[in-house]
Amino acid sequence: MIEIIVADTTNSYLQIAKLADVIWREHYIPIVGKPQIDYMLEKYQSAIAIEGQVENGFEYFLMTYDEIPVGYISIKKEDESLFLSKIYVLNTYRGKKIGKTAMLFVEEKTKSYQLKNIRLTVNINNTNAIKAYEWLGFINVGPLVTDIGNGFVMDDYQMVKKI
Repeated sequence: MIEIIVADTTNSYLQIAKLADVIWREHYIPIVGKPQIDYMLEKYQSAIAIEGQVENGFEYFLMTYDEIPVGYISIKKEDESLFLSKIYVLNTYRGKKIGKTAMLFVEEKTKSYQLKNIRLTVNINNTNAIKAYEWLGFINVGPLVTDIGNGFVMDDYQMVKKI
């Protein structure tokens, strides 16, 4: 059974940080390299960084499968959009409808906040994710390059889905 649980405790932030460490290293090192992933995990996905994001309006959710933590979501309410900051599932749990359940959850959140669309960014070389988002109805609205410090940039596409 898939559950999506509000992450609002130090313990849940630590669980998410552990998941991020596994998922990001596995998936993103081939795309952007280990130095950038080491930097980004510390800056954006440590328990302390997550707590700071929550204090600044981000919401985090832990996803479990048969009570095992297998992924997480991060969203932020904006003026007209719900920003889907993060949606990640452990590789060994893909294909079990966890991602689909998560996207339905995000769509429901968007509706409950009375927002017009979901907005996300995805690395331009993350072709499988781009295809999946397009299949889900997201439109690529163009490139977005963000300087994240320490000589690193996030080279993304911005994608939007109307709700």
